[in-house]
Amino acid sequence: MQDLFEEIIDYLKGIWLKRRYIIIATWLICPLGWYAVSAMPDVYESEARVYVDTQSLLRPLLKGLTVETNPNTQIRLMIKTLLSRPNLERIARMTDLDVQANNNEEHEEILKDLKKNIKISGGGRENIYTLSIEDKDPEMARNIVRSALTVFIENTLGETRSDSDSAQKFLNTQIKDYENRLSNSEARLTSFKQKYSGILPEQSGGYYTRLNNDRDNLKAIELDILENKTRLESAKKQLSQSIVADAKGDNKIKSDSSIQTTYDDRITELEVQLDTLKLRYTDRHPDVIEVSRNLAHLNKLRSSEIEKYLAQNSDSSGSLKRLSANPVIQEVQIEVNQLENLIASLNVRADNYRQRIIELENRVHTLPEIEAQLVALNRGYDITKEKYLELLGRKETAQLAQQADETTDKIQFRTIDPPLVATKPSGPKRFILFAVITILGFGVGIGLSLLMSLLNPVATSTVQLSKATGVPIFGVVSANENLGLQKWHKKKTFIFVGSNFLLLCLLVLFISYFIFPNIIQAPLKRIF
Repeated sequence: MQDLFEEIIDYLKGIWLKRRYIIIATWLICPLGWYAVSAMPDVYESEARVYVDTQSLLRPLLKGLTVETNPNTQIRLMIKTLLSRPNLERIARMTDLDVQANNNEEHEEILKDLKKNIKISGGGRENIYTLSIEDKDPEMARNIVRSALTVFIENTLGETRSDSDSAQKFLNTQIKDYENRLSNSEARLTSFKQKYSGILPEQSGGYYTRLNNDRDNLKAIELDILENKTRLESAKKQLSQSIVADAKGDNKIKSDSSIQTTYDDRITELEVQLDTLKLRYTDRHPDVIEVSRNLAHLNKLRSSEIEKYLAQNSDSSGSLKRLSANPVIQEVQIEVNQLENLIASLNVRADNYRQRIIELENRVHTLPEIEAQLVALNRGYDITKEKYLELLGRKETAQLAQQADETTDKIQFRTIDPPLVATKPSGPKRFILFAVITILGFGVGIGLSLLMSLLNPVATSTVQLSKATGVPIFGVVSANENLGLQKWHKKKTFIFVGSNFLLLCLLVLFISYFIFPNIIQAPLKRIF
């Protein structure tokens, strides 16, 4: 560690001995650099801050009714495309920068400068964006920022309306196309139904379904016929036994009143009701007249039923059989008649089903093909109709969204800080550049001194001399004052300090020129 420290001390001594190179480097670099920084033209910055409000009150109200887009994504896209060539050309036209270009090369250079100098920053949760630019002309800087802000806002709002118009045109084209396809499908379906109007399948099912249903219904009816025939035979057997038993007795038909009919109960009720009414009203009362008319009608029906019953039970020679007044026999006879009528109606229905089954079996090679064609036509028609109705719904949604956009903007821009004309230059950062050039000048001088001390070394200590020669040093002889070496070293030190002091004063003058512009710059500008 001690050796390293001594080596560093030797290097510093070597630099100090060669300090004249520091003076040369600083006077060659610093004044020229300071002058170059001072000659740099002033630039003025203009910026604008805008707040983008994406929390529109209309969005929650229209949720589920219109197509929702992410406004933050749209804004980020507009930010990224703000410095595209069409937008830069528009900004150049709005600020008359394109007039300054005499040829295509100059125009391209203007667009490159705009793209390089316009800065966009901000965003995040606050949605506050900053647009800024630096230019030699403060008025031009303000105009560029204002134009860029206008382009940004108009592009963002115009993009939404452009998307809505494009969606409307696309939907209208598709709806018209599906209208034509739907009309063609309806025409084909109508023509097909007209062609096969008599043999088209019903809505309940296809060919095999109908055939199986008819067969099942025929089997059920045949089973009903068989059951009712069994019941009929049993009823006839019971009737014959009852007639034989009744023939042995003395219970013969004395008059029509001894035969019971289906109208007896109703006639009895009406007779009781008529007696009650006659106790309260005269024979000309409307209720009495109505009940009397109904009673007469039922008596007539009863007489007709008795005559029919007697006619059915007459013998082959035309003489009537003796009928029993027993109500059981009459009920059995009525049941026999009802069963015979029911069997007859079931036979008619069975014949109808048999005929339908025969017709379907004869069309076994025709109906399935027709049904398949009808199913295909209906399927195509249903799909086209479904798509058509869906497109109509989408059109209504797009129209509602467009009306909402025209009524109120989903994205609202609020300018927090409008672009202003800068009164003071924002750059270049001369004081920083002055410091950098000063450090650079002294750094080059120190490096040059170190390099020269290494190329032309001077021993500054006995240790360094012993290391360099490899010979041990036994003594040191000091220089006499008569030689004037000490005065010479003092003179060089004075020159070094004076040189640096002059440089410092020169630096102070350069800095003062820009710190006190009214005191220094104004007189100089009047003189020069």
